[in-house]
Amino acid sequence: MRINFHGAAHTVTGSQHLIEINGSKLLLDCGLYQGRRADTYERNLNFKHDPRKVDAVILSHAHIDHAGNLPNLTKQGYVGAIYATRATADLASLMIRDSGRIQESDTEFVNRKRAQRGEEPIEPLYTEQDAEEVAGMFKGVDYVEAFEPIPGVIARFYEAGHILGSAGVSLEIEEKGRKIRLWFSGDIGRYKMPLLRDPVLPDAADYMIMESTYGDKSHSDPEIAYSEFRDVVKRTVERGGKVIVPAFAVGRTQELVFNLNQMMEDGDVPRVPVYVDSPLAVNATQVFKNHLECFDEETAQFVREARHPALDFKMLTYVKSVEESKALNERTEPMVIISASGMAETGRIVHHIRNNIENPKNTICIVSWQAPNTMGRRLADREPQVNIFGEIYKRKCDVATIGGLSGHAGQDLLVKYATGVKDTVKQIFLVHGEEKQAMTLKSLLKEQKMDQVHYPDLHEGVDL
Repeated sequence: MRINFHGAAHTVTGSQHLIEINGSKLLLDCGLYQGRRADTYERNLNFKHDPRKVDAVILSHAHIDHAGNLPNLTKQGYVGAIYATRATADLASLMIRDSGRIQESDTEFVNRKRAQRGEEPIEPLYTEQDAEEVAGMFKGVDYVEAFEPIPGVIARFYEAGHILGSAGVSLEIEEKGRKIRLWFSGDIGRYKMPLLRDPVLPDAADYMIMESTYGDKSHSDPEIAYSEFRDVVKRTVERGGKVIVPAFAVGRTQELVFNLNQMMEDGDVPRVPVYVDSPLAVNATQVFKNHLECFDEETAQFVREARHPALDFKMLTYVKSVEESKALNERTEPMVIISASGMAETGRIVHHIRNNIENPKNTICIVSWQAPNTMGRRLADREPQVNIFGEIYKRKCDVATIGGLSGHAGQDLLVKYATGVKDTVKQIFLVHGEEKQAMTLKSLLKEQKMDQVHYPDLHEGVDL
C-alpha cells in the first residue's frame, strides 16, 4: 500500500491524495491549487499520475480546492465513479459547472486586456461543458453507509461539520492478508456553528491523513467573531460605505446571511440591503433545502417551513444576472455585498473589489483563510496596492479580517481530533497546511506522546 501526496502538501489548496492498494488506484479528492497565478495553470493542468489508471475517486466535500479539478481528470481519461455524500454530489455538480463558467468568463475578460497589450490569448483551464460531463459520474452515498470503491476497500463517510455534505472518510483496507484502517479528515469543521452538525471525531485508525490549516492558533468563540463582524458592518454603514465580503458560495455565505439577519433583527445594525452576488449561491441554497438529512430536526423543520434565517431573509436579494451585478457598482448607498470566490481570485467578487477598493468609505471584510499569493491574501496583508486584471489599484478602503468565522477547526479541535486515534495510530500525515501551522501542530501532538507525525512533501510517496 502506498500513499502519494499530489496536492495540499506544504500548502492548503489542491487536495489530491492517490492511494495504491491491491494493484488498484484510489484518489481522495481532486481539487484546484490556488496561489500565484503564473504557477496555478500549469500545476492544475498537469497531473503527476495517469488519470486513465485511476480506478475510483472519493470526494470529501464540494469546495473547489477539493473538487475543482475533476473536469481535468475526466478530460485526461478518467472514466470511473466519483463517490460522495448525496449533498456533496449535488453541490459539487453545481460548483464545478460554475467554476468552468467563471474560468471562461475571466479568460475572455483577461484576453481583451492582453489584446490591448499585443499579447497572445490564453485558454481557460476547462469549460462549463467539460464540467457538465462530470456531473453524471457522481455516486451519492449516505453517511455511515458502507461502499466498496475498489476491491479490498470498504469506505464510509462521517460528518465533518465543514460545509453541507462534508465528510471525513474511513477506509477499511484488506491487502495481502493485512487489515488496515485509514482515516482521511477532509476539512474539519467546528462545533456550534449555524446550519451544520458538529464534526464526528475519528477513532481506532491505523493511519490518518489530516488537515492542519489552523494548526498554529485556536479560533475565537463564534460569539466574539459575530460581534467583530457586527462592528465592521455598523461602522461601515454609518459612514455611508459598502461592506464587500469575498466568501465561498457554499458554507460561509449562508452563515454570513444568518448573522446579518440576526443583527438587523436585534437592531444592532441599521437595516440595509444585503446582496448575495453569486448564481451558484442561488442554486446552492436550494440544495440546502433538498438535503434535510444533513441538519438536526429543529433546523430541518425551519427549512421545511421556509423560515430558516439563513435561507429566507427579508433584506436579502440573490443577484442572478450580470446586469444586476454591474448595477450594484453604480449605486452609492450603504449595502452589504457577499460574492464568490472566497479568495477573491475569480468571479464577480473581483469586479466588486475593483470598483470599491479606492473608496475610503468602504470595507473589504475577509472572513476565511487566504492562500498565499491570492488577492484575498494580499488584501488581508493590507498591501497598499493590488493588481486586478493587469491594472494597479490603490487600496484606500478599510480591510477587516475576522478569523473566528472560519469553517475550519482551530488548533484546539485539531489536537482533540488527532488524539482521538492516539491509542491505535501508527502515523499521521499532516496536509492542507502551510509549514508554520503544520509544524506547530506537530509539536503539540508530540507533547501528547504522538511522535509519528509526518509533513509530506508535494508528490512524495509513502509505503505503509
